[in-house]
Parts: sequence; structure tokens; C-alpha cells
Amino acid sequence: MLTMSVSRAKNLFFDRAFVIERIDAASRKALSRGGALVMRSARKSIKDGIVLARGRVKEGEQRKVVERRTSQPGAPPFSQTGLLRDNILFAFDPASRSVVVGPARLGRSSGAPETLEFGGTTVVERRRDGRREKATVRIAARPYMAPALAREASKLPEQLRNSVVRRS
Repeated sequence: MLTMSVSRAKNLFFDRAFVIERIDAASRKALSRGGALVMRSARKSIKDGIVLARGRVKEGEQRKVVERRTSQPGAPPFSQTGLLRDNILFAFDPASRSVVVGPARLGRSSGAPETLEFGGTTVVERRRDGRREKATVRIAARPYMAPALAREASKLPEQLRNSVVRRS
């Protein structure tokens, strides 16, 4: 998981001066392509969870019905708001001189991306009888990052082929 905020990740995009100064062009290009490959694969695996359907009200009348779908455990999650899918990013990691791909942290306590990937418990707010109440719910794993990496792993060596600079 990307444990940095969106603003921190943006500072580590491959076209920023900080990154350009620290790695050579071939490595930058290879890491950027590899990160983009995994990012796109993860984003494509998260389908829309809100579907507009047509329902009948009376004879001859139509109305739009919103259907919210949830994915099966073990399958990638469906997107309800688009936030998860839109905030899967890739950035340079200066500590390991590599690329990191994953959902950026959106809030202080949002553990939703990790809970979806690995499963776990979370607190949700529900309305019952006009009152708000909090409940702890168990969420089964709905991995999306690990499968994306597995799907693209065979393509990564090709992306890295010309990135190693030989010194004589």
C-alpha cells in the first residue's frame, strides 16, 4: 500500500525535479512505465458498483433505479464513489530507489484500501429508526493490487531491460 498522501506522492512523480536529479533517464523511464502498467491494471480491475436500471412504476411509465452492487469476497471491489480507483497512483520511492504503486492515503484514519485488499474489521455508521449508530463489521478480502502486480509481472522485465547503466 502507498502510505503517503496524494500531495506527497505528487512530489515524487517521475517528471518532478527531485526525481530527475536522483536517477538517470533510462531508469526513470523504466520505473515509470512499470508503475504505470501496474496502476492501470489495478484501476481497470475496479468496476463501477452503481448501476442505473429501469424499473416500472405504473403501466407504461419508466423510472431510473439505482442499484448498488458489492463484489464477492476474493474478487476486486466495486467502486461506489470512484475515490479508490482514481487515487491509485505510482511514485518514486527515494529510500529504495524503486517505484511504489497503490492507493494514496486520503484521510487520517481511512483504512479502507488496506481493509479491502487484505480483509479485516472496520467501523461503519448506520441509520436505524432515524438514529445514527456505529457498528463494527468484518470485511472479507477483495484484493486488487496483488492481482494487478501478478497480471503484469511477466511484462516488467521488458520494461527494465535497458534501464541498467554499465560503468566501465
